[in-house]
Amino acid sequence: MGINQYNAVELDSMILFADNHLLAVNKPAGMLTQDSGTGLRNMEDWAREWVRVDKNKEGNVFLNAVHRIDKAVSGVVLFARTSKALTRLNEDIRTRNCRKIYHAWVEGVPEKTTDELVHWLSHEHHRAEVCKKEASGAQRATLRYGLVRRVENLSLLEVDLETGRYHQIRAQLAAIGCPIAGDEKYGAKQVSKKKDIALHHHRLEVTHPTTRERVVIKAPYPTDSMWWSTDS
Repeated sequence: MGINQYNAVELDSMILFADNHLLAVNKPAGMLTQDSGTGLRNMEDWAREWVRVDKNKEGNVFLNAVHRIDKAVSGVVLFARTSKALTRLNEDIRTRNCRKIYHAWVEGVPEKTTDELVHWLSHEHHRAEVCKKEASGAQRATLRYGLVRRVENLSLLEVDLETGRYHQIRAQLAAIGCPIAGDEKYGAKQVSKKKDIALHHHRLEVTHPTTRERVVIKAPYPTDSMWWSTDS
Protein backbone atom coordinates (compact mmCIF):
# COMPACT_ATOMS: atom_id res chain seq x y z
CA MET A 1 0.00 0.00 0.00
CA GLY A 2 1.42 3.38 -0.96
CA ILE A 3 1.75 6.07 1.64
CA ASN A 4 0.00 8.51 -0.71
CA GLN A 5 -3.33 6.76 -0.06
CA TYR A 6 -3.59 8.82 3.14
CA ASN A 7 -3.10 12.54 3.64
CA ALA A 8 -0.61 13.84 6.20
CA VAL A 9 -3.25 14.41 8.89
CA GLU A 10 -4.53 10.83 8.60
CA LEU A 11 -1.02 9.43 8.72
CA ASP A 12 -0.02 11.34 11.83
CA SER A 13 -3.31 10.56 13.58
CA MET A 14 -2.61 6.82 13.38
CA ILE A 15 0.74 7.07 15.17
CA LEU A 16 0.40 6.40 18.90
CA PHE A 17 4.06 5.97 19.89
CA ALA A 18 7.31 6.15 17.96
CA ASP A 19 11.01 6.03 18.82
CA ASN A 20 14.08 4.29 17.41
CA HIS A 21 12.92 0.88 18.64
CA LEU A 22 9.11 0.88 18.61
CA LEU A 23 6.26 2.08 16.46
CA ALA A 24 2.66 1.78 17.67
CA VAL A 25 -0.31 2.60 15.47
CA ASN A 26 -4.08 2.76 15.80
CA LYS A 27 -5.18 0.29 13.15
CA PRO A 28 -8.55 1.01 11.55
CA ALA A 29 -11.09 -1.80 11.27
CA GLY A 30 -11.05 -3.34 7.82
CA MET A 31 -7.28 -3.27 7.40
CA LEU A 32 -5.07 -6.35 7.76
CA THR A 33 -2.23 -6.22 10.27
CA GLN A 34 0.19 -7.97 7.89
CA ASP A 35 0.33 -9.11 4.28
CA SER A 36 -1.92 -12.14 3.81
CA GLY A 37 -0.73 -12.91 0.30
CA THR A 38 -3.83 -11.32 -1.21
CA GLY A 39 -2.23 -8.01 -2.09
CA LEU A 40 -4.68 -6.12 0.11
CA ARG A 41 -3.46 -3.08 2.00
CA ASN A 42 -2.03 -3.90 5.41
CA MET A 43 -0.78 -1.98 8.40
CA GLU A 44 2.74 -3.39 8.40
CA ASP A 45 3.49 -2.32 4.82
CA TRP A 46 2.05 1.12 5.50
CA ALA A 47 4.06 1.49 8.73
CA ARG A 48 7.27 0.41 7.00
CA GLU A 49 6.70 3.01 4.28
CA TRP A 50 5.95 5.65 6.92
CA VAL A 51 9.30 4.96 8.59
CA ARG A 52 11.07 5.11 5.24
CA VAL A 53 9.58 8.52 4.42
CA ASP A 54 9.51 10.08 7.92
CA LYS A 55 13.06 9.03 8.78
CA ASN A 56 14.38 9.53 5.23
CA LYS A 57 15.76 5.98 5.13
CA GLU A 58 17.20 4.37 2.04
CA GLY A 59 17.09 0.67 1.23
CA ASN A 60 15.23 -1.92 3.27
CA VAL A 61 13.50 -0.83 6.47
CA PHE A 62 13.36 -3.34 9.34
CA LEU A 63 9.86 -3.44 10.79
CA ASN A 64 7.94 -6.41 12.19
CA ALA A 65 4.61 -6.74 13.96
CA VAL A 66 4.98 -7.87 17.56
CA HIS A 67 1.36 -9.03 17.66
CA ARG A 68 -1.68 -9.04 15.38
CA ILE A 69 -5.33 -8.11 15.65
CA ASP A 70 -8.09 -9.28 13.34
CA LYS A 71 -8.95 -7.37 10.18
CA ALA A 72 -12.40 -6.43 11.57
CA VAL A 73 -10.89 -5.15 14.84
CA SER A 74 -9.47 -1.68 15.48
CA GLY A 75 -6.88 -0.45 17.92
CA VAL A 76 -3.27 -0.72 19.06
CA VAL A 77 -0.79 -2.63 16.93
CA LEU A 78 2.87 -2.59 17.99
CA PHE A 79 5.81 -2.95 15.61
CA ALA A 80 9.47 -3.53 16.44
CA ARG A 81 11.94 -1.39 14.51
CA THR A 82 15.04 -3.42 15.41
CA SER A 83 15.75 -7.14 15.64
CA LYS A 84 16.80 -6.74 19.28
CA ALA A 85 13.49 -5.07 20.11
CA LEU A 86 11.57 -7.81 18.29
CA THR A 87 13.38 -10.59 20.17
CA ARG A 88 12.83 -9.01 23.58
CA LEU A 89 9.19 -8.12 22.94
CA ASN A 90 8.44 -11.61 21.62
CA GLU A 91 9.90 -13.04 24.81
CA ASP A 92 7.84 -10.64 26.95
CA ILE A 93 4.68 -11.72 25.16
CA ARG A 94 5.61 -15.39 25.55
CA THR A 95 6.12 -14.91 29.30
CA ARG A 96 3.05 -12.62 29.52
CA ASN A 97 5.10 -9.62 30.62
CA CYS A 98 2.64 -7.36 28.86
CA ARG A 99 -0.99 -6.36 29.25
CA LYS A 100 -3.61 -6.10 26.52
CA ILE A 101 -6.88 -4.33 27.30
CA TYR A 102 -9.77 -4.47 24.83
CA HIS A 103 -13.14 -2.75 24.87
CA ALA A 104 -16.11 -4.56 23.36
CA TRP A 105 -19.77 -3.80 22.87
CA VAL A 106 -21.62 -7.10 23.20
CA GLU A 107 -25.21 -8.10 22.65
CA GLY A 108 -27.10 -8.82 25.85
CA VAL A 109 -25.83 -8.66 29.41
CA PRO A 110 -23.35 -11.13 30.94
CA GLU A 111 -24.64 -13.07 33.94
CA LYS A 112 -21.82 -11.67 36.11
CA THR A 113 -20.60 -8.07 36.06
CA THR A 114 -17.00 -9.29 36.42
CA ASP A 115 -15.62 -12.73 35.74
CA GLU A 116 -12.68 -14.79 34.54
CA LEU A 117 -13.41 -16.95 31.53
CA VAL A 118 -11.41 -20.10 30.91
CA HIS A 119 -12.14 -22.19 27.83
CA TRP A 120 -10.36 -24.63 25.58
CA LEU A 121 -10.38 -23.56 21.96
CA SER A 122 -9.71 -25.30 18.68
CA HIS A 123 -9.11 -23.54 15.38
CA GLU A 124 -10.69 -24.77 12.16
CA HIS A 125 -12.07 -23.17 8.98
CA HIS A 126 -11.02 -19.63 10.04
CA ARG A 127 -13.02 -19.91 13.24
CA ALA A 128 -12.33 -20.67 16.92
CA GLU A 129 -14.55 -23.25 18.59
CA VAL A 130 -14.97 -23.97 22.30
CA CYS A 131 -14.05 -27.60 22.83
CA LYS A 132 -13.04 -30.11 25.49
CA LYS A 133 -9.56 -30.06 26.96
CA GLU A 134 -8.88 -33.47 25.45
CA ALA A 135 -9.76 -32.41 21.90
CA SER A 136 -7.05 -32.49 19.27
CA GLY A 137 -5.24 -29.15 19.08
CA ALA A 138 -7.12 -27.69 22.05
CA GLN A 139 -5.50 -24.59 23.59
CA ARG A 140 -6.31 -23.01 26.93
CA ALA A 141 -7.79 -19.51 26.62
CA THR A 142 -8.17 -17.14 29.56
CA LEU A 143 -9.50 -13.61 29.88
CA ARG A 144 -11.07 -11.39 32.51
CA TYR A 145 -13.84 -8.91 31.84
CA GLY A 146 -15.71 -6.19 33.67
CA LEU A 147 -19.01 -4.52 32.79
CA VAL A 148 -18.48 -0.80 32.13
CA ARG A 149 -22.02 0.24 31.21
CA ARG A 150 -25.17 -0.67 29.32
CA VAL A 151 -26.99 1.09 26.50
CA GLU A 152 -30.32 -0.48 25.57
CA ASN A 153 -29.56 -4.10 24.60
CA LEU A 154 -25.78 -3.65 24.39
CA SER A 155 -23.17 -3.91 27.15
CA LEU A 156 -19.71 -2.35 27.09
CA LEU A 157 -17.09 -4.69 28.52
CA GLU A 158 -13.45 -4.09 29.36
CA VAL A 159 -11.49 -7.23 28.59
CA ASP A 160 -8.09 -8.03 30.10
CA LEU A 161 -6.60 -10.61 27.76
CA GLU A 162 -4.31 -13.15 29.43
CA THR A 163 -3.68 -15.48 26.50
CA GLY A 164 -3.64 -14.58 22.83
CA ARG A 165 -5.46 -17.32 20.95
CA TYR A 166 -7.01 -17.02 17.51
CA HIS A 167 -10.37 -15.18 17.75
CA GLN A 168 -10.24 -15.77 21.50
CA ILE A 169 -12.27 -12.80 22.72
CA ARG A 170 -14.85 -13.29 19.99
CA ALA A 171 -15.32 -17.00 20.74
CA GLN A 172 -15.28 -16.74 24.53
CA LEU A 173 -17.79 -13.91 24.78
CA ALA A 174 -20.07 -15.69 22.32
CA ALA A 175 -19.78 -18.81 24.49
CA ILE A 176 -21.39 -16.97 27.44
CA GLY A 177 -24.22 -15.72 25.26
CA CYS A 178 -22.80 -12.25 24.59
CA PRO A 179 -21.43 -12.13 21.03
CA ILE A 180 -19.60 -8.97 20.03
CA ALA A 181 -21.90 -6.59 18.17
CA GLY A 182 -21.39 -6.88 14.44
CA ASP A 183 -19.70 -10.27 14.68
CA GLU A 184 -21.99 -12.42 12.53
CA LYS A 185 -19.42 -15.21 12.46
CA TYR A 186 -19.99 -15.76 16.18
CA GLY A 187 -23.75 -15.25 16.29
CA ALA A 188 -24.30 -11.50 16.53
CA LYS A 189 -27.63 -10.24 15.21
CA GLN A 190 -26.64 -6.57 14.87
CA VAL A 191 -24.28 -5.66 12.03
CA SER A 192 -22.86 -2.47 10.57
CA LYS A 193 -22.69 -1.41 6.95
CA LYS A 194 -18.89 -1.35 7.22
CA LYS A 195 -18.85 -4.96 8.46
CA ASP A 196 -16.62 -3.95 11.37
CA ILE A 197 -17.15 -5.49 14.78
CA ALA A 198 -17.39 -3.66 18.10
CA LEU A 199 -14.00 -4.80 19.40
CA HIS A 200 -11.20 -2.30 19.97
CA HIS A 201 -7.68 -2.89 21.33
CA HIS A 202 -7.78 0.08 23.66
CA ARG A 203 -4.58 -0.18 25.70
CA LEU A 204 -1.27 -2.04 25.53
CA GLU A 205 1.31 -2.09 28.32
CA VAL A 206 4.82 -3.35 27.52
CA THR A 207 8.33 -3.08 28.89
CA HIS A 208 10.52 -1.00 26.59
CA PRO A 209 13.12 -3.31 25.04
CA THR A 210 16.09 -1.03 25.79
CA THR A 211 15.18 1.33 28.63
CA ARG A 212 13.18 -1.41 30.44
CA GLU A 213 10.66 1.23 31.49
CA ARG A 214 6.95 0.46 31.33
CA VAL A 215 5.29 1.93 28.25
CA VAL A 216 1.51 2.43 28.18
CA ILE A 217 -0.02 2.94 24.74
CA LYS A 218 -3.67 3.95 24.35
CA ALA A 219 -5.74 4.04 21.17
CA PRO A 220 -8.75 6.37 20.88
CA TYR A 221 -11.99 4.82 19.66
CA PRO A 222 -12.57 5.01 15.90
CA THR A 223 -14.63 7.99 14.82
CA ASP A 224 -16.05 6.36 11.69
CA SER A 225 -17.76 3.40 13.37
CA MET A 226 -21.39 3.14 14.46
CA TRP A 227 -20.30 1.18 17.53
CA TRP A 228 -18.09 3.89 18.99
CA SER A 229 -19.74 7.04 17.60
CA THR A 230 -21.09 8.13 21.00
CA ASP A 231 -17.91 7.37 22.96
CA SER A 232 -14.67 9.23 23.49
